[in-house]
Amino acid sequence: MRPIVVLGAGSWGTALAIQFARGGGPTVLWGRAEDEPELLARTRRNERYLPGAEFPAALSIEPDLRKAVGSGEDLVLVVPSGVLRAMLQQLKPMLGPHARIAWASKGFELATGKLPHQVAQEVLGSSVPIAVLSGPTFAREVGQGLPTAIAVASPDQGFALELAERISSGGFRAYTQSDIVGVEIGGAVKNVIAIAAGVSDGLGYGSNSRVFLITRGLAELVRLGVALGAKRETFMGLAGLGDLVLTCTDDQSRNRRFGRALANGKPVGQAIAEIGQVVEGYHAAKAVHAVAIKHGVDMPICRHVYEVLHEAVPIGQVVEAMLQRVVTPEN
Repeated sequence: MRPIVVLGAGSWGTALAIQFARGGGPTVLWGRAEDEPELLARTRRNERYLPGAEFPAALSIEPDLRKAVGSGEDLVLVVPSGVLRAMLQQLKPMLGPHARIAWASKGFELATGKLPHQVAQEVLGSSVPIAVLSGPTFAREVGQGLPTAIAVASPDQGFALELAERISSGGFRAYTQSDIVGVEIGGAVKNVIAIAAGVSDGLGYGSNSRVFLITRGLAELVRLGVALGAKRETFMGLAGLGDLVLTCTDDQSRNRRFGRALANGKPVGQAIAEIGQVVEGYHAAKAVHAVAIKHGVDMPICRHVYEVLHEAVPIGQVVEAMLQRVVTPEN
């Protein structure tokens, strides 16, 4: 059994590498120099991003990217969506003839409005098998070994099944999916809705308001997904409703915490700096807004989040605009 190679040693990359290794399958984790891979190898932990989670014996650390890529055929990229293209371009000359690429990156590419699988096919061509891992997961809980489920989506069902089998052990269960478009859209839009939910809770609007945003946010997600060719039923599953509810309701979500900070009057830059990690919903709001306009999809919650983050519209003005929307049919 050749190793699964996880590229990216942040909180989620580390958690995925630990989970792949828990079943005894060989796993290699690579991190950038600033992620201190030598320290990870020595201490067998990632105290910076995932404190308390011990590395299984099957997990090894490789600080050299070329050696890491050469050690296995199945690569899992865990990098922000904004650097996915650059990472793929860097990897392309290193890939062997049987390489397969998966990622856990969420969000549209800001400059092009493309989904991760479109970026991957553009860089690597259509002959390289691809997959995405997504769903309602917090890295800390995966690191602790708490029960978790995710979706593994790929047009190559054999690849999806192999990844799902490799990562499933203990209380962790993976389900396979063929609708890679729907799974990726779910991961992109939910971060924007989570910011709105955080703002609502930060303003003290209560549970009714939060559920309103989740429910109507799901409607926006479905509208965009169907317009882009996704299957409606995908959004009733782990990578749609599941991920949306999780991200909107728990303060382990960086996007939700970001929204709460904005509601408490903190400027955008300060709120992001205090969180200390990438807040993907910030960039996703701009990309989702552009894609929605391009395809003529009405997404008022996402639009208002975009206005607050990128057009400096005051939160109070946005809330008033939402409350004064005309009555429309729910469906």
